[in-house]
Formats: sequence, C-alpha cells, structure tokens
Amino acid sequence: MELGFPWPTTNGEWLAWTSAAVTVLFGLLMFFAPRIALRILRLQTTEAHPEAVSQSRATMAGFYLGVGLCALLLAQPFVYMTLGLSWLFTAFGRIVSMLSDRGNTLYNWVSLIVEAVLAVLPLAFAFGLVS
Repeated sequence: MELGFPWPTTNGEWLAWTSAAVTVLFGLLMFFAPRIALRILRLQTTEAHPEAVSQSRATMAGFYLGVGLCALLLAQPFVYMTLGLSWLFTAFGRIVSMLSDRGNTLYNWVSLIVEAVLAVLPLAFAFGLVS
C-alpha cells in the first residue's frame, strides 16, 4: 500500500476531509499548547498535578492526531467511519453529561453542535449519503 496525500475530489470526500482536518487541528492545539486548549475546554490544572497537562497531550492530542492523520493519509471510507463514530460518541457523551450532570450550558450546546457536525460530515460520506 502506498502512502500519499490523497486530495479530495468529490463533495463527500471534501466533507469527510474537512472533519479530519479540524480533528488534526484540535490535536495539534492539544499537543503544542495544552494549557490554552484546556482553558478553551474550561478545564483547570493545578500546580500539585502537572500530570494533567501530560494527560492532555497524551490522551486527547494522541487520539485526535492519530485518527485525524489516518483519515487524511488513507482517505478510506472505514477510516472516515471511525472518525465519524468517534465524534458521534463524543457528542453522545456530552448529551449524557448535559442530562445527568446539570451541564445544560451554552458552552455545552455549542460544543454539542460542533461535535455533531464533525460526526455527520465523515459519516455522510462513509455511508454513501453524499458522493
């Protein structure tokens, strides 16, 4: 298998590619500027726990970069499906939190919309709803 950078050619591929590119940008932000990313996410670290910053780089950035880069480099429907389902479960987790943790805030609603859009874009292409 040859690794290259397959450029999107159809509207569906562009939608999926856009979701993957945004995911990679989130990952880069988490990896290279974790304190800014945590502030955007409204999370706070303490001096007593510097491992919280490494958790941001490792778990969050690693996932975003891994899945996003695989989707960009391989451009395969199943990889896009993985990306879309990952964002879909992220959105589902936010809904559960909003219902059970009293998290019905504007920030959570905006985040939910962003996550849902990032889920729908690659899933629409992977399931053949847009070509």
